[in-house]
Amino acid sequence: MSERSLRGKVAIVGIGETQYYKHGMSPDPEFVLALKAILAACADAGLDPTEIDSFASYSNDRNDPSRISAALGCKELRLSNMQWGGGGGGGAAAVGNAAAAIITGQADIAVVYRALAQGQFQRFGRAAGAGTVSGDNALSHPYGIFVPAQRYALKIMRFMHEHGVRQEALRAIAMASYHHAQSNPRAVMYGRPLTEQMYDDSRWIAEPNHLFDCCMENDGAAALVLVSAERAKDFRHKPAYILSVAQGSDHRNAARGYNAPDFASASFGPVAPHLWRMAKLGPKDVDVLQSYENFTGGVLMSLVEHGFFTGEEANDFLKLENLLAPSGKLPLNTSGGNLAECYMHGLELQIEAVRQLRGQSTAQVPNAKVAGVIAGPMVTPVSTMILGSEETL
Repeated sequence: MSERSLRGKVAIVGIGETQYYKHGMSPDPEFVLALKAILAACADAGLDPTEIDSFASYSNDRNDPSRISAALGCKELRLSNMQWGGGGGGGAAAVGNAAAAIITGQADIAVVYRALAQGQFQRFGRAAGAGTVSGDNALSHPYGIFVPAQRYALKIMRFMHEHGVRQEALRAIAMASYHHAQSNPRAVMYGRPLTEQMYDDSRWIAEPNHLFDCCMENDGAAALVLVSAERAKDFRHKPAYILSVAQGSDHRNAARGYNAPDFASASFGPVAPHLWRMAKLGPKDVDVLQSYENFTGGVLMSLVEHGFFTGEEANDFLKLENLLAPSGKLPLNTSGGNLAECYMHGLELQIEAVRQLRGQSTAQVPNAKVAGVIAGPMVTPVSTMILGSEETL
């Protein structure tokens, strides 16, 4: 029986994004933003957008592929795919879903996209209006725990307590993102550097989350074009090959009453081993990493669960100099990430990973061949991805 694997069979050949705006500031409606990002990705690839036949997204994106296909003038629609659940946890999974469709002959040219215009719709993550609640919310809302910053603070505090992780480790993650954003003109926080003093003096949102530990809220859109590896060299840029994608969570992860098997977790414990097995690589092989920051504590737990270091090693590893391009031990979120470039539900992280492999990043890691992308920690399901240059195949 042949090996069941995505490894090296599909490549990302086009990347595109709109301008990123502060929450509610986009002059365009969400559907137009989605189209603009897809057209930008097609232009990057040198692809006629009418050749696209498949679309994949996540987090209940509101932009229906049937409408997108019609607006772009696509010749046919072969695949319309949505990754369920997990919010930003679907960022890598949507890429994996599109890649699987290409490998199995259900798609030829697939676009993965995400668009947000939070000024047009309700603010993402906003607590629902008053009314009857059920499930986990019935066990937390009566005690004033409404929003993600509060809910996830419980997990992060527990993890930090169990492993003796200090606040300085979270500060280093935040400062790395802001540092890299200062060389990225696309970043919403470009020109707004973060200092240790600013971080320490910033207000608490929900301990251990300072203001600068929390992701931004933005409008915009991002898109990726995927084709089979056999076709990848026909396009304008150096292909970024998909070496591995894994998604899922532990058993009972959505059990009621915060009754998951491992409460203080980013949910990658059982997922990361599948990632490394398919990629035929390990943490030491990763040249540059993009890790979704809903909150810096989610990055902390994600890195531990992917094997980059142990919880007890976090204070020593998570120092600013280790996280910076070009020469840190593990350059992290080199475009600015969700904290300082844009909160595009993490799809901007996949784009930055492709740029690193092309040698086009504004915070380039020299000779980067392997780039990791971790999506949406602390939700269920989560997903994670490894991209590689041709040399890794």
